[in-house]
Amino acid sequence: MPKMNVNKSITINASQKKVKEFLADFHNWKNWSPWLICEPDASINYTNDGKYYKWDGNRVGSGEMKVTAEKDNRIDYDLTFLKPWKSKAKVAFNFSGKGNETQVNWTMDSSLPFFMFWMKKAMETYVGMDYDRGLKMLKEELEHGKINSKLEFVGDNEFDGCDFIGIKTTTPFSNIDKAMEKDFNDLNEFIGKNNIEVSGLPFSEYQKFNLVKDKVVYVAGFPVRSKPENLPENFFYGTLPKLKMHTVRHKGKYDHLGNAWTTVMMMERNKEFKKNKKASPMEIYHNDPSNTAPEELITDISMPIL
Repeated sequence: MPKMNVNKSITINASQKKVKEFLADFHNWKNWSPWLICEPDASINYTNDGKYYKWDGNRVGSGEMKVTAEKDNRIDYDLTFLKPWKSKAKVAFNFSGKGNETQVNWTMDSSLPFFMFWMKKAMETYVGMDYDRGLKMLKEELEHGKINSKLEFVGDNEFDGCDFIGIKTTTPFSNIDKAMEKDFNDLNEFIGKNNIEVSGLPFSEYQKFNLVKDKVVYVAGFPVRSKPENLPENFFYGTLPKLKMHTVRHKGKYDHLGNAWTTVMMMERNKEFKKNKKASPMEIYHNDPSNTAPEELITDISMPIL
């Protein structure tokens, strides 16, 4: 059985006692769970003391988890997955730090079914990204009492297509926020200086991404009425066709967009729609981050469907 290990950490501005007590009670997990946010209607049952819970859902599968040991600087859990396949894992939170600052280290030791040996690196990457998403939400929950990430399940809709000006970029996925910020700043500056008429919402089209190899190819673009005559060398003019889409809308910080992306991919695996492999998924931005509070940002994650 191929072994699998995940280890992620974050620093939280809260006392170790507060963090430990919060994580030792499963009643507190639903808001920040990187999986349950993807399926809010999943069935969840707890024991009264909050030391055990089980879940069952279409997207998140089913399983159970229980606290097995609590120490001053550590909590241990047994995790059992029942669907989509059976497996067991040892999970732990380790705590360190002083005063009102706690470093939280989240680990998982598990194994994959023998027939999935070739997925080991990918699964460690995907679960690691889930852990990163969860820790960011845990931090917000404990520091501010709320999480700036809400999902709206828009469902099937139509993208009308457009002509656009864009910039195509290849970058490590870990650097995408900086790369995308630069691309949209360059596009905005060009549009403003040349009085170009924008005809729709800005977007990013994800042409290729490989999370395991930390590589993504995307196009950042603005729909326009007509082709400008003086496009800079790194800009191009293109057309997106009319498409059927399945959309999950995210409201909140861009830091949490992974919640919507993961939900869309869970939906695809659950065969809630059939992906159109000839087209690329998109992010569509409903407001301008330069004059919008982070908690009010609205972004559509749209997967092309048949």
